[in-house]
Amino acid sequence: MIDVRNVSLSIGEKTLLDQVNLTCRPGTVTALVGPNGAGKSTLLSVIAGDHKPDSGEVLLNDRPLHRFSIRDLAQLRSVFPQGSAIRFGYQVHEVVAMGRAFRNLPPGEDDAVIDRAMAQAEIAHMAWRDAQTLSGGEQARTTFARVLAQDCPIVLLDEPTAALDLRHQERVLAGAADLARKGATVLAVLHDLNLAAAHADRVILMRNTAVAATGTPWEVLTESRIGAVYRQDVCVMPHPRRDCPVILTT
Repeated sequence: MIDVRNVSLSIGEKTLLDQVNLTCRPGTVTALVGPNGAGKSTLLSVIAGDHKPDSGEVLLNDRPLHRFSIRDLAQLRSVFPQGSAIRFGYQVHEVVAMGRAFRNLPPGEDDAVIDRAMAQAEIAHMAWRDAQTLSGGEQARTTFARVLAQDCPIVLLDEPTAALDLRHQERVLAGAADLARKGATVLAVLHDLNLAAAHADRVILMRNTAVAATGTPWEVLTESRIGAVYRQDVCVMPHPRRDCPVILTT
C-alpha cells in the first residue's frame, strides 16, 4: 500500500508539491490526473524514491520510504518513467530482462516470466531487435513489459499510454487492472480522463501542486469540477457499455 502524508517539495522559490496526502490500497488502480504542472509526475517520483520531499513522508507497506535501500525498493515497486525512450543499444528481450536484475527471485523462472511479459505487451516478435530502432509506442510497450517482468506488489506508471495507439492504450491499462486483481497496488499518471474513468477504481485530481479531490471516477470527474480545474467546459455522460463516465468537451 502507498501512504503519502503531508508531503511538500520546492525547488528554489517554486512549490512543486504542497501538503499532499493520499492513500492507495492493494488490489486497486488509482489514476492521478490534473492539468499540466499540477504536480502529478513530481508526486510519482517522490513515491518512487527518486526525489526526497522537503517535509512529510511516504510509507510503502507501512514502512517509511527513507528506510529502504535501492535494492529493497527493487523488490517492492516497479516504475514506468515519463517518456519511455530507450537510449542504449540493447535488444528488446534484454531491456525486458532488466526488470529481473535486482529481484530476489529464483533465476530459473526468469525466462518464462520475461516471455510472458513480452507476449502480454505484444512485443515478442521484436525480441531480438535493437531497442533503439523501435517506434515510440513500441519502446513504451517494451518498458511496460519490463515493469511486468519485475513483478512487484507496487506499480507506478507515469503516462504509460502517452505514445500508444488505441489498442495498446487499452491493453496496457487492462494489464494494469489485471495486476490489481492479483493484489498489486497500481498508481498511474494519466492525461486522458476517459482512460482514467474507464480503468481506475479511484481517481485523484491534482490542481496547483495539491490534491483537489479523491474518490471514484463518478465522484471526482464531474462537469463542475473538471470545468473549474481544467478551465474547460465539458459534458459528462454514462458510457453506453461500461459502468463509467465519459467526458466530452463542449
